[in-house]
Amino acid sequence: MTTTEIDRSAAAGISPVIQDQLKPDIKGFLVKLGLVSVIAALLGVSYHPAEVNNWTFLISDAGNMATFIAEFLQPNFIDIDVYLWKMLETVQIALWGTFLSILFGIPCALLCSSNISPVWIVQPMRRMMDACRAINELVFAILFVAAVGLGPFAGVMALFIHNLGIISKLFSEAVESIDTRPVEGIRSTGATRLQEIVYGVIPQVLPLWSSFSLYRFETLVRSATVLGIVGAGGIGFTFYESFRSFQYDKAGAIILVVVIVVSLIDILSARLRKALV
Repeated sequence: MTTTEIDRSAAAGISPVIQDQLKPDIKGFLVKLGLVSVIAALLGVSYHPAEVNNWTFLISDAGNMATFIAEFLQPNFIDIDVYLWKMLETVQIALWGTFLSILFGIPCALLCSSNISPVWIVQPMRRMMDACRAINELVFAILFVAAVGLGPFAGVMALFIHNLGIISKLFSEAVESIDTRPVEGIRSTGATRLQEIVYGVIPQVLPLWSSFSLYRFETLVRSATVLGIVGAGGIGFTFYESFRSFQYDKAGAIILVVVIVVSLIDILSARLRKALV
């Protein structure tokens, strides 16, 4: 502000700082306007490639959709024992996928943490975990089905590899945000590097690691339900066969079983997370 403006603000009883805050932020407005314009341009360019223009089919084919939904809303539980067994298999696949990813994810996370490991180890490890995380578990399932054959083990390995990248990132971010003072105190006693991690790092991050693990488990249960489509075990194959044979009433029953089980796991894991964090 100029001297004249300051004198006018003082005469009006308004602080110069408040006066600056009341002035319109033209630069900020232009930046936001530019950002909105870029997003609008991207949406416009991708409108036809993404075939969003086919939204009219939702109205023109409403009759077919109504018939389709009506059959889904009449679930047939005649094979409920098969559905429950396959759902149990799906949960077991997710459980082992989570366990293996945590088991191997802890050392990988420590090697990815810039405050624990040197940069010549951190960068290669992070890129490796990026690769695991970038490839969808369904793609891994196809690869492992070809490698080890049909069955739940292919699903376990697919979830393990994909989740390893995610677990390593979440765990390493928790490690990088720790309070360094306890670690420095342990170091001053002459402790080894391993003792610093065991007694100074792990106790600080353990509650967060536990919460992340529970969250990833419930996420993997949902992911495991579709791996069966490519023959990697679980309830996905049963659903796919029912859907492909136009048995929508049975497919509706399978969806209901999946929703109930996933909801129960979500409720239990949410309570456990509250107790741990």
